[in-house]
Amino acid sequence: MLQFTRSQRGFSLTELMIVVAIIGILAVIAIPNFMRYQAKAKQIEAKNNLVAIHTGEIAYFAEYNGYVDDFNAIGFSVTGTSQRYYYELGKASSGTLPLGCSESTLDNVTPNGFIAVAIGNIDGDPTCDVWTIDDQKTLTNVINDVSS
Repeated sequence: MLQFTRSQRGFSLTELMIVVAIIGILAVIAIPNFMRYQAKAKQIEAKNNLVAIHTGEIAYFAEYNGYVDDFNAIGFSVTGTSQRYYYELGKASSGTLPLGCSESTLDNVTPNGFIAVAIGNIDGDPTCDVWTIDDQKTLTNVINDVSS
């Protein structure tokens, strides 16, 4: 049989508690930063979909010499089960308006220009994230739901 000497006893409770305390301190520092980066990554969904709406509107304009407030006409639809944003384009809307958010008055479509809006609540607080894009492809974060 193996015999253990005094130097092979293992870790003391004090040493284990110090390691647990260090891990706890690192977690307190890292988790808020991780949540902020995760929320910023979720904003990319709105940006990509607004660029897709812009592309569809530009293609529609090239063919019909005007913009339209119809997502079907420009070939845009929200798919998937984890939709974080609600989209508006004139009289058209796509997706589900997140809880605590209200419809926008920023969206507009005329024969010569448009503004599309994305509204989402990505972190569950009372503030809603609002993005817009216009016919000049100007992407604007009107209300930022992600604290910097």
